[in-house]
Amino acid sequence: MLRAAADPRISGRTGAPTWLVVALACSGQFLVVLDVSVVNVALPSMRADLGLSGPGLQWVVNAYAIAFAGFMLLGGRAGDLYGRKRMFLVGLALFTLASLGGGLAREGWELLAARAVQGLGAAVLAPSTLTILTAAVREGAARARAIATWTAVGAGGGAAGGLVGGLLVDGLSWRWVLLINVPVGAVVLLGALRWLPESRAGDGRRLDLPGAVLVTAGLGALAYGISLTEAEGWTASVTLVPLVAGLLLIGLFLLVEARTAAPLMPLGLLRLRPVASANVAMFLSGSAMFCMWFFMTLYAQNVLGYTPLEAGLALVPSSLAVVAGSKLAPRLMRAAGARNVAVLGTAVAAAGFGWQSTISAEGDYLTAIMLPGIMMMLGAGLAMTPLAALATSGAEPGEAGLVSGLINTSRTMGGSLGLAVMSTIAAARTEASATPGTDAGGPAALVEGYALAFRASAGVLVVGAVVMAVWLPRRVRVR
Repeated sequence: MLRAAADPRISGRTGAPTWLVVALACSGQFLVVLDVSVVNVALPSMRADLGLSGPGLQWVVNAYAIAFAGFMLLGGRAGDLYGRKRMFLVGLALFTLASLGGGLAREGWELLAARAVQGLGAAVLAPSTLTILTAAVREGAARARAIATWTAVGAGGGAAGGLVGGLLVDGLSWRWVLLINVPVGAVVLLGALRWLPESRAGDGRRLDLPGAVLVTAGLGALAYGISLTEAEGWTASVTLVPLVAGLLLIGLFLLVEARTAAPLMPLGLLRLRPVASANVAMFLSGSAMFCMWFFMTLYAQNVLGYTPLEAGLALVPSSLAVVAGSKLAPRLMRAAGARNVAVLGTAVAAAGFGWQSTISAEGDYLTAIMLPGIMMMLGAGLAMTPLAALATSGAEPGEAGLVSGLINTSRTMGGSLGLAVMSTIAAARTEASATPGTDAGGPAALVEGYALAFRASAGVLVVGAVVMAVWLPRRVRVR
């Protein structure tokens, strides 16, 4: 059973059982991650209803992702300084209201604005979910189980996006992809207001505004540049300018943080082995594993002819596998250590990606989707839990929100960069494989591109496994 922590920074105790605190935190994480992917199957309906252009349609996804990535560190530090419960409530309220606005949108710009505000709300909410959880549960076996639940719920939210979106679009309309967040968000908001305890760093520091502006602008510019690579290419000036600007702003942010008395992100955190190594590992893992859902859905629909709902149903076993891997990880961590479990999970995922790269235009469900998908996501679940546990174990309680924001940022930016790179690789191979005078979007050419993306992802995961084996500390305290 989970036990409450004896953390003096936690105030306003509500007497709620710890499992309820964990459930509320995980519910917020589920909503945040679900909305990264749930709109994908609704895009054609959105375009037809609101008259969105091709680039405008892309921004339905990008507006959320850029705001989410850009404000994540700021949201994490704000929770440390102003209260994790308070930021949870603010982020969830923003997210819920923006979902309502997006679901009722009558013009394309209204939908894009709502998605951007959703992303802002998610960036404030997401770091607090992990920090509230780790503050509520003592370090050790109980916390490892709680983090495993958080990881499973987050991964399950991303995995369930296609299925949930397909059900809502087919059964109701695209608007319910957003409107469904309103009743769920309201229930979680009321529960959090009543039962979540407050916690903060409590050291009287003010928010580092110059650092906050620089890191938010830098991450936002990088995310924006990455989002343009698929349509414009990596060498186009419209892509290079925000990418270079983002890197320069991040560099300037690091200089400012080294000189300020109360930095947004103390650079000493990056010298802590658990924090630095786990974030690099999470970036590499996210850059490969995030691509799985995207390319598997495309393969099922564009090559095998599945409908959106059928494609979502086809990936249900993979969704269950990531939950199973996340829940199994704490048991293995006690026996083998966090580092070994992370390496094992990454190796299993790499093997699954390698298997998936053998797909063909006539693939059957069992060997072309279900079994390799289970391997990929079982490995992801096994790897993500020890990485999150290692990262959060390396910081003081007063830095917990920042570290949570950092690990979420690493996963989000890794996934965005990985998807952009793999999409470019797949598109180039598809174009090169097309027979002259035939449709470049034919099944055979598409399979060549998707297969290469899966092989490249497997290679990234092999590199990630080596990095983890060499750099990660052996274990987080689990007893």
